[in-house]
Amino acid sequence: MGCIFCKIIAGEIPSNKIYEDDFVYAFDDIQPQAPVHSLIVPKKHIESLNDLSDTELWAAMLNGVHEVAKAKGIKDTGYRIVVNCGPDGTQIVWHLHMHVLGGELLDAKMG
Repeated sequence: MGCIFCKIIAGEIPSNKIYEDDFVYAFDDIQPQAPVHSLIVPKKHIESLNDLSDTELWAAMLNGVHEVAKAKGIKDTGYRIVVNCGPDGTQIVWHLHMHVLGGELLDAKMG
């Protein structure tokens, strides 16, 4: 399988793991757009938000957001979550993922 996120989840590519449970894996983005920039990905390969029908997995991803925010110390100061979907939504990696951005006042243009 050629999916970079699947390889990260499998441990074939190193990552700075922030959080993991039975459903999701969270790690730092290698090209951060903010002081805190982590990704939350489902362990099951799902190409995009359009392909997600499992509400339990969606809940696990949102819980991952809370865990990352706590671990990174941005829970109280605030953060942004972003899901890019499809080519016009600038999705680059075709494995569903959420970006958690924070650690500074985020520019309105970033959203």
